Amino acid sequence: MQILSVIALSYLGIVNLTGFALMGVDKKRAIRGAWRISEATLFFTALIGGSIGSILGMRFFHHKTKHWYFVWGMPAILLCQIALIIWAANSFFSR
Repeated sequence: MQILSVIALSYLGIVNLTGFALMGVDKKRAIRGAWRISEATLFFTALIGGSIGSILGMRFFHHKTKHWYFVWGMPAILLCQIALIIWAANSFFSR
């Protein structure tokens, strides 16, 4: 069981760092007028567990903060993930 916890925490750490970095890279590219990271990629990264890193990246780099679907969508994804974790934990521990 402990190895699964290490794997899960490692995965979440990596995907959240990736979400944070993607926001920074996309912001830098936006300033330079270079090729951009798609919004679908940014949301996908949040959906697969990187919502906290993506939200922190939005705030830190002041990126996508004027787009309502990012301002409301990223926290909505995080809330859904928290609800899913609570539901899964209750299901697992109620056995």
